[in-house]
Amino acid sequence: MARITYYGHSVIWLEVAGYRLLFDPFITGNPLCPVQPEALHPDYILLTHAHGDHWGDTIAIARRTGAMVIGIWEIYDYLQKQGITNAHPMNLGGRRQFPFGRLTMTIAHHSSSFPDGTYGGHPAGFLLESEGKIFYNAGDTALSYEMRLLGERYRIDVAFLPVGDNFTMGPEDALIAAEWLKPRLVVPIHYNTFPVIEVDIEAFAQQLREKGIEVRPLRPGEGFTL
Repeated sequence: MARITYYGHSVIWLEVAGYRLLFDPFITGNPLCPVQPEALHPDYILLTHAHGDHWGDTIAIARRTGAMVIGIWEIYDYLQKQGITNAHPMNLGGRRQFPFGRLTMTIAHHSSSFPDGTYGGHPAGFLLESEGKIFYNAGDTALSYEMRLLGERYRIDVAFLPVGDNFTMGPEDALIAAEWLKPRLVVPIHYNTFPVIEVDIEAFAQQLREKGIEVRPLRPGEGFTL
């Protein structure tokens, strides 16, 4: 059994296989996030890329909790220089078995740099296989034909898809992504945090439902068990 909680923007809390996973902990400065960083005690922090609205409170949380941080090589290298040694590097297409499940780093089409301007490596997504379920976090990305391949290869249970447009794919392209991925459930992310990525999420949800795709827009702080 897995527990998913959404904290706004792209902050995802996933409890699975007895472990607590935190994706893209943009908490401080996130106007939608209903919790403080000190309230979260993850075992692992997973970073799709290094932009400030995803990198967020990574250093503070990792230092306080000792959580292992997982990201692409350049993120791993940057963490080492910040004194965060409990980190694991991956790269696109790579797989790794962790205590919480098998993790694959997937392709995302975006950019990536740290808040100080340091190059952050290639952006990515994550596909997690755990306890008989498959979770796909697309990260910040444009529509990509690789999504069709993922839908053909895996039976995805939950797909976290960015829908805010401007910086990522918007509702139109996310609708196509959902059709290609064929997940049991879509959870929209990366929208309504700032005016430039405001969308009509209910209209998007209705379009998905009309195509027979289950969708669950979550309010920040809301979650469910799968």
